[in-house]
Amino acid sequence: MSEPRALVEHFFRHEFGRLSAVLTRSLGVRHLALVEDVVQAALVQALETWSRRGVPEDPAGWLYRTARNLAIDALRRERTHAQALPRLAEDAEWESSPLEAHFADEIGDEPLRLLFVCCHEAVPAESRVAIALRTLCGFSTAEIARALLTTDANVQKRIERARDRLRELDVDFDTPDAAQLRARLDAVLAVVYLLFSQGCHVTHGDLPIRRDLCDEARRLARMLAAHPVGDVPAVHALLALMCFHGARFDARIALDGAIVLLEEQDRSAWNWSDVREGMAWLARSADGDELTRYHVEAGIAWEHCRAPTFADTDWGRIAELYDTLDRIAPSPLHSLNRAVAEAYLHGPQAGLDRLAAVLPESVPARYPGWHTVIGELHFRLGRHSAAERAWREALRFTTARADQDFLRRRLAVCRLDGDEPATE
Repeated sequence: MSEPRALVEHFFRHEFGRLSAVLTRSLGVRHLALVEDVVQAALVQALETWSRRGVPEDPAGWLYRTARNLAIDALRRERTHAQALPRLAEDAEWESSPLEAHFADEIGDEPLRLLFVCCHEAVPAESRVAIALRTLCGFSTAEIARALLTTDANVQKRIERARDRLRELDVDFDTPDAAQLRARLDAVLAVVYLLFSQGCHVTHGDLPIRRDLCDEARRLARMLAAHPVGDVPAVHALLALMCFHGARFDARIALDGAIVLLEEQDRSAWNWSDVREGMAWLARSADGDELTRYHVEAGIAWEHCRAPTFADTDWGRIAELYDTLDRIAPSPLHSLNRAVAEAYLHGPQAGLDRLAAVLPESVPARYPGWHTVIGELHFRLGRHSAAERAWREALRFTTARADQDFLRRRLAVCRLDGDEPATE
């Protein structure tokens, strides 16, 4: 990869949210769509210009000035929005140093503040996460659709509804009062959780793990935990969950970039500093009577971390936790993971029986992980034809290179193992 392209991708991953937040502060929340457009256009210009003329000394400042100038040009063409120009002009200089947080009574981190704006209580609930992932993280419609297990058309409608509502309200970018922050906290946590999940379980592209997304999610969660409104058990539990998963990142990827299954991972390569931090957050999350999905998911991740070997995993406890999770936050993905636990407890057929009991209308037919698990369970039963069909179906829906490579390796193993037994 060329240096300019790599650098632009780096800034896209690390600066999209901050750049969007700074411009939104200047232009106003009513111009969210314009902000997204000019930030993306600035990144495209960076790729073209830096390839021809070299990378500037201050790439972040170059991006900000380019996006700002594009915004000014657009506003001049739309005279009805000219009132935003003076404020934009006041912010002519790029602040390259991180902004200080002021957590006593306000949110000092601009991306986090923008996240609370996107999660405004007047925005339809199903639209808040979509607009936040688009505006703060630069996710495409297709990426958001994969994360939310819905269609591109639904996501686009949700984003448009959110933009319309925020435009109608002309929401102030300044920090809302504590009551409003508390009202938006659940939605904010849902976005941070999805951001981490998208980094942890990449659904497209060449990288098996997007650590930049995971790091940003953890940064935002820590900022939340440091705020009086966010210093609550749910946030502590989410941090514990992220620490336990993050501890296994190095062991999840082989030197050649291949995915390493949990049962094959070298546990000595796990980051035990992350595990210890996760334990501390998990202990803090136990204050009070609240039990959230983050508590339960952190509990599941902790069960994996505390097992000395894969064979020592307490699948009975994990199955119980998935049952609890499905009661708190029903999802077909929880049913899928519950079936995996069942398979380890009582054999692959028991796992398949659980999946077969999921209502057809609830099955995420385009989710590759669903078919991957079905293929694995069939394979372990020696039903190679059924395994191959399921893995080919999974391959049809995944655009993540690591997942594609994994499925192709499993298909090759299927063929090497020869004919399936006559018992099928």
